[in-house]
Amino acid sequence: MGEGGRPRTRVLSGYRPGTSIDHIAQVIDFDRDLRMLVMEGVERIEVALRMRVGYVLGRRSAFAHLDAGVFLPSFVEHRVDGETGWRTLPSKHAAWLQRVAERRDSSDETFVNHFRENYEGQMPLWALTEILELGHLSRLYQGLNEDDAGEIAEAFGVPTKKLMASWLASVNYVRNVAAHHARLYNRKLQNAPGRPKAGIVPLLDHLREGDSSKSVFGVYNALAVIAYLLRSIDADVEWRCRLVSLLRAFPSSPDLDLESLGVPQRWAALELWRTQPYDGRNAILLAGAQQSAN
Repeated sequence: MGEGGRPRTRVLSGYRPGTSIDHIAQVIDFDRDLRMLVMEGVERIEVALRMRVGYVLGRRSAFAHLDAGVFLPSFVEHRVDGETGWRTLPSKHAAWLQRVAERRDSSDETFVNHFRENYEGQMPLWALTEILELGHLSRLYQGLNEDDAGEIAEAFGVPTKKLMASWLASVNYVRNVAAHHARLYNRKLQNAPGRPKAGIVPLLDHLREGDSSKSVFGVYNALAVIAYLLRSIDADVEWRCRLVSLLRAFPSSPDLDLESLGVPQRWAALELWRTQPYDGRNAILLAGAQQSAN
């Protein structure tokens, strides 16, 4: 134990007995396949969020993203520098607009060039959202007023803005890890997704069952949130089937198993991972996953 009774991680200078290059290669392959699945799932969420933000805010005006009245006061008010205590900093809204302007100015999309050449770069929201990444959308969502944010959350089956904002931040974190080819399978999430109160989102009730670090900050939590959000976007069960199949094929060893991702016991029997409607292939995948989990 370290200072304050906190656990310390000991990095060994040698390999554990029984370690093999083949097993290490299998873990690396698993991690790569997991990153690719995460990128695919997050892509669908990002595109759906672009559409929903453009639709909800676009009803207000073509340039609702410039309207301070669309956002919370804390998002549009100037901030005070915490170090000096007197210098004012740009608002979160201004900082967001600056990031978006940089994104727009660096884009070589044909439709962006059209607005650049004919409208001095001013783009209506429904066009601007097409070049925004999930990080831009997540930050924008955090600043929205409760009514608009709640409508967007409801479209994804999420009960509150607070929960949706937490989930978007977590999904964006794993997206960035995967996009930069970093290790994902046993990563400790910097942005752990909020766990809904029991009964609010029944499909995710099981996330509250554990209180260990892996149970709260394990990658499984983000995978479960991605799977849940995808249900509201596309009824196709292919992504869930492929993730179930990949988890079932995890290259376990005496010192390494699915718990490294925070995967709970009997995970494959949970309703979240059921693949309805069943076909022959899905039934085989699920049956194998359930057998592996028991």
